[in-house]
Amino acid sequence: MEFPIRINKYLSQVGFCSRRQADKLLQNNRILINDKLPELGTKVLENDVVKVDGKPVKPKEDDKVYMIFNKPKGIVCTTDSSVEKNNIVDYINYPTRIYPVGRLDKMSEGLIFMTNDGKIVNKILRARHHHEKEYLVKVNKPVTNTFLNRMQNGVDILDTTTRPCKTSKVNQNTFKIVLTQGLNRQIRRMCEALNYRVIALKRIRIMHIKLDVPVGQYRMFSQEELKALYKQI
Repeated sequence: MEFPIRINKYLSQVGFCSRRQADKLLQNNRILINDKLPELGTKVLENDVVKVDGKPVKPKEDDKVYMIFNKPKGIVCTTDSSVEKNNIVDYINYPTRIYPVGRLDKMSEGLIFMTNDGKIVNKILRARHHHEKEYLVKVNKPVTNTFLNRMQNGVDILDTTTRPCKTSKVNQNTFKIVLTQGLNRQIRRMCEALNYRVIALKRIRIMHIKLDVPVGQYRMFSQEELKALYKQI
């Protein structure tokens, strides 16, 4: 499929309905593009999210999904809806089964990948790859140079010493940190070990992908982003 493409042609090519039926849906305001009502003749771009009657247009079952999602605070990164009511899969409500790549704890927000491609999940999560993940962290007291130096040189948590990382001060109570490992609640535990408490934590980058969608929303990888991802893994 070549983009940009008219909305009626798009719905026809993905097998949802005919062009004539798509025109009727459009006239009845039943189609949304990025949660906005399109006009007649509106064209769909590669990363647009098309919905009909509030539901994303269902791709073919054999299509691979590579999604960039901005997880809200309070949503749990699990696929088990019987265990957690506010789980990430039910929240997104995508028409085919997808699952998160890695985790963000319940009280954290920000960037997480969602996919149905198990092979890419394993490649991304392998510890030896040391992929960078960047976070914006607000703490309960002023960020000092001593604190930043201790964070980046390794902190003793969970019976180990954390891998050296990068840190930088943003403002009085906020700093950025770039990790290449993913211990359980790592940043919160590191801060606690140094007598700091995390007030807010947001992941803003994974490898070359930066967070660029509003909280609670998602978009698909571009072809360029996907190619760069495969090169890194």
